Amino acid sequence: MVLLKILGILFLALLIAIPLLERFGKEQSPEQTQAMSRWILPLVMLLALLQLIFYLIGP
Repeated sequence: MVLLKILGILFLALLIAIPLLERFGKEQSPEQTQAMSRWILPLVMLLALLQLIFYLIGP
């Protein structure tokens, strides 16, 4: 039952956040988007490595 409450709250938050971000968010230029996308893959690999380390040394 707690899981359903959490999922419901997350769903409501998305219903509120998405329209607000579309209305008040600023448009990114292609140069800014390219600069941000350059960092995505290294950060994902770092996150995967950290998760593996935490899994191996965890309880």
